[in-house]
Amino acid sequence: MTRRVLVIVGICVAVLLGVTLGTHRALAHKERHTPEQLKIFDEVFVEQVRIGDLLFHGDGETEKKMGVALSKTGMACAMCHPFASDTHPYEFPKFQEQIEKFGTLRDMINWCIEKPQEGVRIDADSDAMKALEAYIYWANRGSRLDPGRH
Repeated sequence: MTRRVLVIVGICVAVLLGVTLGTHRALAHKERHTPEQLKIFDEVFVEQVRIGDLLFHGDGETEKKMGVALSKTGMACAMCHPFASDTHPYEFPKFQEQIEKFGTLRDMINWCIEKPQEGVRIDADSDAMKALEAYIYWANRGSRLDPGRH
């Protein structure tokens, strides 16, 4: 009797493992992207990086077009962070001393806009914020993700 129970349990475990291992993981994209789709995605990303680069370097025309005022002092992000150096986006989210709270890269971008640049805070979900983030992440590509590090 005990042997029969063990055999049945073993068969059930084997079936469950077979079903579990035989199923595919849930993927965000079931189908591979086509080369045409990847080209479009890349073009959109590069355009956002270009806009973020202009904003980061203080291009007034781009600021007007995006409806933002990033600086009243004449400073630009690039004056303290040439080529987005020392922005360390790969460390966020983390506790950030300047803002005295656990924050994101977007929080820190707004702190820099408001404090040293004396500009007007931008909506965290705005196109301007997304473009600034795209430029900063692009400039730091290849960095190892290390959230919470100081």
